[in-house]
Amino acid sequence: MRPEKGDYAEYYQPYVDLVKGDDIFRVFVEQNLESQNILNSFPESKANYRYAEDKWTIKEVIGHLMDFERVFAYRALCIARGDTNPLPPMDHIEYVKNGNFNNRQLFDLIYEYRLIRESNILLFGSFDKSVLMNRGNANGYDVTVLALLYITAGHEKHHLNILMERYK
Repeated sequence: MRPEKGDYAEYYQPYVDLVKGDDIFRVFVEQNLESQNILNSFPESKANYRYAEDKWTIKEVIGHLMDFERVFAYRALCIARGDTNPLPPMDHIEYVKNGNFNNRQLFDLIYEYRLIRESNILLFGSFDKSVLMNRGNANGYDVTVLALLYITAGHEKHHLNILMERYK
């Protein structure tokens, strides 16, 4: 099952398009292995590298992935549990700016991200299929739980692609 247009804000379409298949739970498990292999391929000596002056370092990209994963999992949890309160936006630029990621060890960031993803795999797997179509409001847009899961997976794929293309 895949989300349909109208289940998420249009600007998330590129993320949804990056996710292949219609078993999002399998995608998360397979993606976790892939992301760990990619992230662990970067040495600590290159972890503060940025490919352009105004771009994030490898550590900041990983920090951004962690923040995004946490925020979108929280949104999915709220909506899955029937919370109808509008959920606030996430200013990803400020999150990275204030994340202090470059002062941390690369190994620790990668490990933390793996734990976040593994925790979310368990959380998302606990969702009854009936709640995947629950609809809520996040950042001023209607969104379903299923769409949030696809956006999360697509977002990771997007950044892993950038890491492989521009940081390797």
